[in-house]
Amino acid sequence: MWLLKMAWKNSWRNRNRTIITMAAIFFAVILSVITGSLQDGIFDNLVKNMVSYYSGYIQVHKTGYWDEQILDNSFASGKITEQAILRHENITGLTSRLESFALASSENLTKGCLVAGIDPDNENRITNLKDKVVAGTYLYENDKSVLLSKGLAGRLQLNTGDTVILIGQGYHGATAAGKYPVKGIVQFGSPDLNDRVLFMPLPAARELYGAEQMLTSYVISLRDPARLATTAERLQLAIGNELHVMTWEEMMPDVKQHITTDSNNMKIIQGILYLLICFGIFGTLLMMMVERKYEMGMLVAIGMRKIKLIGLLMAESVFTLLSGCALGILCSVPLVFHLNRHPLRIGGETAEIYKRFGFEPIFPTSTDAIHFVSQGLIVFCIGLLLSLYPLYKVVRLNAVTAMRK
Repeated sequence: MWLLKMAWKNSWRNRNRTIITMAAIFFAVILSVITGSLQDGIFDNLVKNMVSYYSGYIQVHKTGYWDEQILDNSFASGKITEQAILRHENITGLTSRLESFALASSENLTKGCLVAGIDPDNENRITNLKDKVVAGTYLYENDKSVLLSKGLAGRLQLNTGDTVILIGQGYHGATAAGKYPVKGIVQFGSPDLNDRVLFMPLPAARELYGAEQMLTSYVISLRDPARLATTAERLQLAIGNELHVMTWEEMMPDVKQHITTDSNNMKIIQGILYLLICFGIFGTLLMMMVERKYEMGMLVAIGMRKIKLIGLLMAESVFTLLSGCALGILCSVPLVFHLNRHPLRIGGETAEIYKRFGFEPIFPTSTDAIHFVSQGLIVFCIGLLLSLYPLYKVVRLNAVTAMRK
């Protein structure tokens, strides 16, 4: 107990020194928390943008469909399967799709396209497709019309109100052909999607391809994307082996690889930040040792054992570190939440490039509590490790030399 009382009094005997040391730790925690939360926030926003294009977080297909994406690998829709999927507490909704390929034509112009039969209301809840309509209006379930992606419409020189002709192969080799009015134009940030996708209501798609009651996929949205892998595993067990559950990471491995690469680059940046934090804290410790050299020499000279002096210094260091880390975490919470609600925005030509590829030109932060706890612990451990230097100097301390002015 006397050690803690003495450490408390020593800490505030020189207020300026203690405040400077705590300030170094305080700003180190704030910087590390913001850096970590900004990193995860940027990647979470990237994933949100990617899955809101088209794929969703999870898709369910017939086993073997992903390797050979043809209508013959479709499956019959069923309420039992849908209820089994929606029963999982992390799943917020699903939408049904029937996807195939067709040749779209307008007068003398033709282009291959991906035809997606959708449930308009459920599709909009998961991918916000209605918000991507840039001309015309959105679909209704009983419509006999289509939405064209902007690039495809430009290639076929079609506008709203014009007619597009579709020719392809239907279910079990049947001929699929039909003509449909263009009700609207949708624009995607992804150039690949923007150049080749055509949407129509699910009943119209089934009629076109002769695939009554058939689906190629269920697209699923999640309440907590962080539980993606666990949700996919449990969902696979719930629906059996006839259907195959795939996450967006499996469907878009290039995006996952990009995030992994950028994460590794951010670790290098964080390493540099921690190095700067080390220099900041170590500088205050050096200042403290120079100022207290005479004091320590005198304490040893009058008979204080070095082991007790080491314990006293360690108690002071722990007190200063805990105070600085706690204040840093408390002050970083409103900053992180503010940057989450009002993220950093990119302007100029860079913002236009981001928008062109479907990404919001913003850098939001993640509000996950793990960032506050982990970064606070990292800075505390760094400070505790650097505190070994004063202890080393005490062990090597010569009382006579230390008391020389």
